[in-house]
Amino acid sequence: MLSMLSTRVFLPLTLLTTTLLTSISCIPTISTNPQSTFDTYGPVAESQLVLFYWILGAAIFVFVAMTFILLYTVYKFRRKSDDEIPEQIHGNKKLEIAWTILPCLILAAIAVPTVLTIFDNTNSPDTSSNSVTVDVYAHQWFWEFKYNHPSNETEKITVANEMHIPVGKVININLYSDDVIHSFWIPKLAGKVDLMPGNNNTMWLQADKEGVYLGQCAEFCGVAHALMKFRVIAESQEDFEKWLLAQSTEAIETIEPQALEGKEIFESRDAGCWSCHTIRGSSRSKGKTGPDLTHIASRSHIAAGVIENNQQNMTKWIENPNSIKPGTLMSTNGQVYNDPDKKLTGPEISALVAYLRTLK
Repeated sequence: MLSMLSTRVFLPLTLLTTTLLTSISCIPTISTNPQSTFDTYGPVAESQLVLFYWILGAAIFVFVAMTFILLYTVYKFRRKSDDEIPEQIHGNKKLEIAWTILPCLILAAIAVPTVLTIFDNTNSPDTSSNSVTVDVYAHQWFWEFKYNHPSNETEKITVANEMHIPVGKVININLYSDDVIHSFWIPKLAGKVDLMPGNNNTMWLQADKEGVYLGQCAEFCGVAHALMKFRVIAESQEDFEKWLLAQSTEAIETIEPQALEGKEIFESRDAGCWSCHTIRGSSRSKGKTGPDLTHIASRSHIAAGVIENNQQNMTKWIENPNSIKPGTLMSTNGQVYNDPDKKLTGPEISALVAYLRTLK
């Protein structure tokens, strides 16, 4: 009898303990998951992690307490013999009052840090000129980041899929979308904020350590949603200013013959690259449909952070972008503008790649 009782009581406890320990051991670390929210590098992400632990602690307390009460009730009021009728209970006012008040107290305890965290994350601590403002535009399926020009207040500097920020400074972000709902998410720096067409949002973040932080669209936005990535490069103030100054310049004209041929192809009516992309300094390439390519050679990745930026990958991207990012609006297999039966040749694509790789 004692053996059976021990099995009934301690087996569920063992399973409960194993489940809790297993869930804790599954928490990812930076070494196994570069987008782990449990390894924070900024005040916004850190405050959200602390709030998560508050909620997790309350949930574990409720779960453990209810499990023990359930086990006690099953044991206390079990039927002890075939002939015995258990004691009939029709209510307990003290117990009913207790289980009404206690959940209210638990919810109140969770509500206080939740509200404080929401207000802290909504209201930027610094909106002065000492902070940095970035306008983020989400498109199907890439990101644009616009900065204030260092010497011209009326002009914006546009880059694609890589956002540079100075370490230790507040970054105020304006979020825009012209097509569908997207969600801006940098797990190690800040939580998700939606980009709503016709309803612009704002957020702020700060990086406390230099490095590259992975970002991701966190709201399903179409067939290439999972491949709508970006990178945040946190660097020193000096390096950030150098980068911003370099990005504010026009593309450097190339004199290498193959690259010159690639520029002619890029700006030709047949290829039609100019109709979708902007290259500052070019009299023809002023398209707004695709990413700004003015300094594309200086970026570590292409195709919205999907593949590394090298000659081989750029060639594959131009030849068949849908094989890398299904659903992309870029023409497939080097297809010539307004002529589905004509495609760019291998040498023409090589010249185009040579030109793009000079745009640093």
